[in-house]
Amino acid sequence: MNSLGFSILLVIIGLLIGLFVAFVVNSLRGSIASKKAESLINQAKKDVEKIKRDAAIEQKEEAHKLKMNLDKEIKEKKEEMKEAEARLLQREANIDKRDELFQKREASLDEREEKLESRQLEIQNEKSKVDDIKKEQLELLQKISGFSKEKARDLVMSQVRENMSKEIAEYIKEREDEAKLTADKTARELIVTSMQKYAADIASDQTVTVVDLPNDEMKGRIIGREGRNIRTIEAITGVDLIIDDTPEAVVLSSFDPLRREIARVTLETLIKDGRIHPTRIEELYDKVCKDMKQKIIEYGQDTTFELGLTKFDPGLIEIIGKLYFRTSYGQNALQHSKEVAELSGILAGELGENVTLAKRAGLLHDIGKAIDHEIEGSHVDIGVDIAKKYHEDEVVINAIASHHGDTAANSVIAVIVAIADALSASRPGARNDSLENYIKRLSQLEEVGNEIEGVEKSFAVQAGRELRVIVKPDEVDDLEAHKIAREVKEKIEANMKYPGTIKITVVRETRAQEEAK
Repeated sequence: MNSLGFSILLVIIGLLIGLFVAFVVNSLRGSIASKKAESLINQAKKDVEKIKRDAAIEQKEEAHKLKMNLDKEIKEKKEEMKEAEARLLQREANIDKRDELFQKREASLDEREEKLESRQLEIQNEKSKVDDIKKEQLELLQKISGFSKEKARDLVMSQVRENMSKEIAEYIKEREDEAKLTADKTARELIVTSMQKYAADIASDQTVTVVDLPNDEMKGRIIGREGRNIRTIEAITGVDLIIDDTPEAVVLSSFDPLRREIARVTLETLIKDGRIHPTRIEELYDKVCKDMKQKIIEYGQDTTFELGLTKFDPGLIEIIGKLYFRTSYGQNALQHSKEVAELSGILAGELGENVTLAKRAGLLHDIGKAIDHEIEGSHVDIGVDIAKKYHEDEVVINAIASHHGDTAANSVIAVIVAIADALSASRPGARNDSLENYIKRLSQLEEVGNEIEGVEKSFAVQAGRELRVIVKPDEVDDLEAHKIAREVKEKIEANMKYPGTIKITVVRETRAQEEAK
């Protein structure tokens, strides 16, 4: 019991001693921390004072530098102002000198103007005197010559016109001779080269087609009972069937080659099939029409492929193919268009123009003929509308519009297409012409020559390719003969339509006659 109390006492004493020691230690730490803080505050105050002194010194130095720079800048500005002032003074002096010079010049000009005015008055006086003298001399001249001023002027003008007319005729003749030496040679070379490079077969389409029959009994089957088969064929195809005594043959007659071709294929298919009656005829006709449309497209595609042309609208390809079944004076329109395209390309190549564009214009120049039987209007106007519809080049459109001279040609290619068109149409055997038109053209040629004053007689020779004009030698001289030749040429070009070219030859002969008695 006593030991327990003693232990508790010891613990209490230990605790008290621990608390005292802790108190003493904390007191010592607080005094040390306060001293350390005081020393730090003193050191900070010293640093602040030092910073203030350094800042004051730097501020003084900066202010000194600014003052030095400002003084230097003020000094430079003063020098610049002095220099500017000196320049202004010098400029002012120069202006004064110039003003003085201008004043002297103005005085000199005034003096010269006064002299000119006085001189002008003198000249006017002299001129009036000269006019009076000229008037007196003119009156005296009129009295001596017996001619008035107007009559003399008319006489002189008539002589001048006569002399100038002869000089103009001589000049035209010289220029024509000079041009012929070069132009004719060059033109012949171009045309001959083109014709040599492109040589097409000569073929003329007719207006009838002959269909061969296996035997004469087939004629009766084609006619049918009471003629119903032949009436059906003629009604749906629009073609006349001519069945005569010709053995084993039937003739199809129509001016439309497309209808004639459809009728031929339909009839040949009927003959091979053997079943010939109105219903079968209508069925085969519809089938042949569909096949023919595809064949027309193939004709158009083959043509563009042969010419090396691309980028055609399918609708335009079909219209090109239709040209195969159109003719002009017996000449196949598609074959003619291909010829014109080839010739246009060759001529364009020789002249350095766009060959592809020339071929395209040549191929499409007669495109209106493919549908001119379906639409009203000339084939030129229809062709222009088609070209515009399919967005063709302006050069192509102008070539179509101008190839017959209805519109002015705006490009070299348009002129080339017109030349190629004339070459294709005028080559031997290209076109058929009736005897009536041939004789009419010859008579019209001779009438054109006979209408010219001073012409005695005109003769159309060489199948209308040459016109020989006989003039009266006592009324027409050599120079006037050249003028007559040109006048006849212009009248033929303006009033006549003809294939190829016509040569005009004016003949003037001098005849010496005597009569022996």
